[in-house]
Amino acid sequence: MLTAESIFLIPGPTFVAELIVFLAILGLISKYLLPVINKSLEERQEKIRTSLEAANKAQAAADEAATERARILDEAREQARQIVANAQSLSDQIKSDSGARGQAEYDRIVANAQSEVAAAKQRAVEEAATKMSEVTFDLVAKIVGREVDQNTHQDLVREAVSALTTSK
Repeated sequence: MLTAESIFLIPGPTFVAELIVFLAILGLISKYLLPVINKSLEERQEKIRTSLEAANKAQAAADEAATERARILDEAREQARQIVANAQSLSDQIKSDSGARGQAEYDRIVANAQSEVAAAKQRAVEEAATKMSEVTFDLVAKIVGREVDQNTHQDLVREAVSALTTSK
């Protein structure tokens, strides 16, 4: 048979007691425990919000620093390019100056050498003329058989040497 106690959908006497205890516990939890939990949740939510704001500020600062770093690197690269260009132009200028100085030194050495060669040639001609005059004088003295005046002979030789040097 079916009794009221066997049908589980009909509340029994313990159900009402359980319901009252449940509602009492629910009331106590909502009055004392929920405000503490809500306060903790609100504090945690505020902490998360401030952390997110700080993270956003830090990200903005990092982006700004990255932009500044990129600008500084670009400036440094440009300065490096200018330094290299200046060094290259200075190197080219030094090369051309060195080449010009080297050519001037070469021209001076060649001019000195030419003047030394001309002077040596002149000395050689004079020495040859002197030797020739001595040989000629000795030869004439032997041929004539008598001594010829040395001063007269020297004058003749000088005239002959002058004639030779002016004809060239």
